[in-house]
Amino acid sequence: MNKYKKITLDGLIYQNPTFMLVLGTCPTLGLISSAFSAMGMGLTVVVILTLSNILISALRKVIPNAVRIPCYIVIIATLVTFARMFLEKFVPDLYDSLGGFLALIVVNCIILGRAEAFANKHTVPEAAVDGVMQGLGFTVALTLMGIICEFFGKGSLFGLQIMEFKISMLAKPAGAFLVYGLCIAVFTYVIDCIERARRVKANKIARENLLREVA
Repeated sequence: MNKYKKITLDGLIYQNPTFMLVLGTCPTLGLISSAFSAMGMGLTVVVILTLSNILISALRKVIPNAVRIPCYIVIIATLVTFARMFLEKFVPDLYDSLGGFLALIVVNCIILGRAEAFANKHTVPEAAVDGVMQGLGFTVALTLMGIICEFFGKGSLFGLQIMEFKISMLAKPAGAFLVYGLCIAVFTYVIDCIERARRVKANKIARENLLREVA
């Protein structure tokens, strides 16, 4: 259970692909001007990342080490093709809003990175949990920044107009870059504060235990 808890916390917080590892910046900067597009890309990555992790983990003893990267790309490309067909058929608005970024999932460093760093070294259940949690970490980060950029940059939220006041720059690539940088700074600061408090508490407990033993 502790193993799966660690995988979960790593995916959502300590190894968050967007805020901590700074991976997948191309779709991040390209799509966070719209909360709908950001969330749609995130959920698509969740599905593809989870399925690719499962398949790669299941085939890890079959895939030759010398050609593992091309094999990973073939698996991911197949999943992306199915995802594109599904979205084009059933969610055309999301398909249009994602544009060329959808095809770029094939070489998204989050998916390839988890395949190489985790899926090919762990069991299928572990790889599945890792895929879901890493994908959710990416989705939450993109959606949060998408909400900020759309709300303050366009005065709307998921396409619904909320207010007239807006900061137009935040709806542009330069604004997206600024929001991304600020979110990374705030996220890492909060994590550092939590870790610092945890270390102080652990040291205090250790000192108290030492005093008890001496007494």
